[in-house]
Amino acid sequence: MTAAPGSSSRLGSLVSRAIVTLFAAGGFAALCWADATGLWAAPPAWWLAPVAVVLAFGGAAEAVRMAAGRGLAIGGLFVPLATAAVPLAALAAARAPAAMGSGPAAEIGWAAAASMAGVGLALVLEVARYRPGGGSLARVVVAATSIVVLGLPLAFMVGLRLVGGDRGPAGLVPLVSMVAVVKIGDIAAYVVGSLIGRHKLAPVVSPGKTWEGAAASLVASLAVAWLLLARSGWSDGRQPWGGWAGYGVAVGVAGMLGDLAESLVKRELSAKDSGRSLGGLGGFLDLVDATLLAAPVAWMLWVLG
Repeated sequence: MTAAPGSSSRLGSLVSRAIVTLFAAGGFAALCWADATGLWAAPPAWWLAPVAVVLAFGGAAEAVRMAAGRGLAIGGLFVPLATAAVPLAALAAARAPAAMGSGPAAEIGWAAAASMAGVGLALVLEVARYRPGGGSLARVVVAATSIVVLGLPLAFMVGLRLVGGDRGPAGLVPLVSMVAVVKIGDIAAYVVGSLIGRHKLAPVVSPGKTWEGAAASLVASLAVAWLLLARSGWSDGRQPWGGWAGYGVAVGVAGMLGDLAESLVKRELSAKDSGRSLGGLGGFLDLVDATLLAAPVAWMLWVLG
């Protein structure tokens, strides 16, 4: 009996995503080990922060390309560079002299200042080249959205690693727990939704997402939070505000909302995937979409905790 074409395509997509996910997870684990051990005497976050910078640059480049497909030609490297500067500013704040401020608030404050500087420069550039009816306002909106909505959440991811401090493997718990809760929930939603999903969650914005997948995502997020924060002993006694249950629900739901937000953007820009840079996972934006709202939520819970 021959499998239906749709079933074969769906199975192939699952296999492709699984292979790319394994490679990405392996690379992330290697960088986490280097960061936790302070390889080559590197301070906390110096092995992992470059990942956030690359994701910011690549994601912004994809946003510019998708906008160009709808006639909003921005061009150049300004938007990707300005977006990448935001998580880089959070890392720079961690190494700044004490007189210039230190701690979680200072790190995110520097990132916020960098994002507003980027938006301000985008406005200056559009004023300098303004022509009536030339789409200046739309270009500013695209640039500001990329810099703030992509750059700042990635700065919060850098902040999650810095919140852990120089505590060996335990210092990675805030960042790794956020990524694990979101990504395992995302995988559970995709698998369950693909196999048994029947009731559409947001049929107009994202026809592939289902309520069955959303329920599986939340259960998986809670399970991961419980394992990492309550059972593994890895957190060395540190807990986010609300404990593992509150963390699993808040970060898991924020991850699902972030995924839907990117679907909305792609739908408006008539794009199925943000790119093909990561093979079966799509582009950089497809990789980080679920973490964009989850990272600030996780950061706040860990700072309060």
